[in-house]
Amino acid sequence: MKHARLLSLPALLLLVMSMWPASLYALPRSGQATPHFKATSTSGQAISLDNYRGYVLVIDFFATWCVPCRASVPHIVEMNRKYGKQGLQVLGLNVDDEGDRVTKVFSDELRINYPLATASEKVQADFGVRSVPVMFVIDKKGIVAEVYRGFNDEIGRSMEILIKRLLAEK
Repeated sequence: MKHARLLSLPALLLLVMSMWPASLYALPRSGQATPHFKATSTSGQAISLDNYRGYVLVIDFFATWCVPCRASVPHIVEMNRKYGKQGLQVLGLNVDDEGDRVTKVFSDELRINYPLATASEKVQADFGVRSVPVMFVIDKKGIVAEVYRGFNDEIGRSMEILIKRLLAEK
């Protein structure tokens, strides 16, 4: 009996430890308020969620080395061009720790037409970012409308349909 208790204690400890990190990185879900954040763009502009109230916002968490992230950029650039005047805003948050210089090279190379900033570890944790790309579509009230993980053509189409619907809402 005592031996069984000793064996179950490490198992319980392992279970708790395996669940704890996941709770730190729980993605905000559709219908939840967007976590508040602050960042500084590569051009030195202060950015916070408050800057985007009243707009439909796409927050794209990416890494410069990430192949699917690179594949998503032309689609996001095109959506920003197409719907920017109708109230769409886009913000790219780089999870790399390589700094603004690398982010600017990435931006120039892919002709990105929206602000980029580096996502702090706190911002990444608040948004539950454990892999990239992950894109959050936020409605005009600051509520998460949808979270997209990864990127392919189907995700791109789904995101655009959602953005058009959100832009049409009053």
